[in-house]
Amino acid sequence: MQAVDIEIVRFACNRFWNCAPISFVTLWRGIGYRAPLKWGTTNAKMSPVRIYCACFNLIISLGLLSLTAHLSFAGEGASASPTPTPAPRFQISGWIDSGITVNPASPRDNQNFGRLFDDRANEPLLNQLVINFERALAPQPGEFDWGFKLQLMYGSDARTIHSLGLFDHTAATSIVQPDLVEAYFNLHFPIISEGGLDLKLGKFVTLEGAETIDPRTNFFYSHTYIFDFGIPFNHTGALATFHATKWLDLYSGITRGVNTSLDDNNDSPSFHGGVGLNLLDGKLTVLASTSIGPETPNNNHDQRYLNDITVTAKITDKLTSITDLNYTHDAGADADCYGIAQYFTYAINSWLTAGVRGEIFRDDKGFYVVSFADTHDPMRALEGEPTIDPRTVGGGRTT
Repeated sequence: MQAVDIEIVRFACNRFWNCAPISFVTLWRGIGYRAPLKWGTTNAKMSPVRIYCACFNLIISLGLLSLTAHLSFAGEGASASPTPTPAPRFQISGWIDSGITVNPASPRDNQNFGRLFDDRANEPLLNQLVINFERALAPQPGEFDWGFKLQLMYGSDARTIHSLGLFDHTAATSIVQPDLVEAYFNLHFPIISEGGLDLKLGKFVTLEGAETIDPRTNFFYSHTYIFDFGIPFNHTGALATFHATKWLDLYSGITRGVNTSLDDNNDSPSFHGGVGLNLLDGKLTVLASTSIGPETPNNNHDQRYLNDITVTAKITDKLTSITDLNYTHDAGADADCYGIAQYFTYAINSWLTAGVRGEIFRDDKGFYVVSFADTHDPMRALEGEPTIDPRTVGGGRTT
C-alpha cells in the first residue's frame, strides 16, 4: 500500500545580524502541520501513530530554534583600502538545530512510527550542534586549486547518519551522539574542458535527494520518506565531477557503499554518480543520481540500486518548485520502494517564506521503512546485528 505524507503550509523567517568577521543567523522554522495519511490493514500496535481508513491523525512538527554562526579568515591581512576584497577562502561556521514533533495521539512509547529524525513524540530534541571547517574551491581559469571540509556534529540526528567505523559505537546509549559528518579533500584540475575536473577524496554526503543533512538547505523541519529510506546519507571514497559545459556536469565515483567508511558490512565497493543539468540561466536544474552496489550485510553479490531525480524550477522570482522522484531496488530481497515528493515555496518578502510539501511513498514488502526504538539499533541493523529493542519494527506491506 501507499503512504501519503503532507506537510501543509509552513513559514520560515530569517533575520541577520552582521558584525564582521562574525555573522549570526537565527532561523525561526515555524510550524509544519504533518498529516500522515495511510489506508489499508496493518498491525494494530502501529495504529496510534498512523491513520487507517477513516481515522485521522495529525502530527505537528515545530522547529524550536536554529542558530547559525559564521566566522571567516582571510588568507591575507586586512587592508585599509575601501576596495571590496574577495570572500575569504577558509571559513569556520556552525549551527544549532532543535525542534519538537507534537503527536496528539500521545503514544505510550513516545515513538512516531516510520520516522528517523523526528521519531520522538512530544519530546524536544537537540537535533544538531555543528561546527564546520572549510576551504571551498574557487578555481581560476587554467589553474589548479584545492580545498577541504571537516564537519563535526553532536545531536540526536547523529544516531541515524553514522557511517560504519566512525563514531558508530560512541555514546551509543544516548539519544545525542557525536559524528564526523564530512571529512574530505577537494582538488580541481584545469583539464579537458573550460570547467575542468574536481576530485573529492574522503567522506562526503550523498548527491541524491532534494533534502540534506544540513538543515540550512531544507525548508521543513521534518524529512520525507525518500530522504529517510530511499537514498544514502553519506559515502566514503572518491568522487569526480567533470564540468563538461556550463550546463552539464557528470559525476562518477567509487565508494565503500551506503553509510560505510572505515568499516564495511560486506567489503565490496559501490558506484556513485549521476548527471547534472543547469538550464535557463539557473532557473531550471536537474540532478539524476544513483548508488549501485551490494549493501546487505555479509552479502557481497546482490546489488542494491538507489536512484533519485531532483528537478528545481524557479517559476517566478518568488515561486519555486522542487520535484523529487525516487526508485530503489534490492536484488537480494527482491524488494522495491519508490516515491515522489513535491515542494512549493513562495517568498512573501525578504524575510518571510511560505511552503507546502506533499509526498507519496510505497514500500511494497516493508523492507525499507522501519522504526528504531533503541538509540543504537540503526547501527546494529547496518552492521547486520540483531536489534535489541522489541519496539524496533518494520512497517509491513502497508507502508
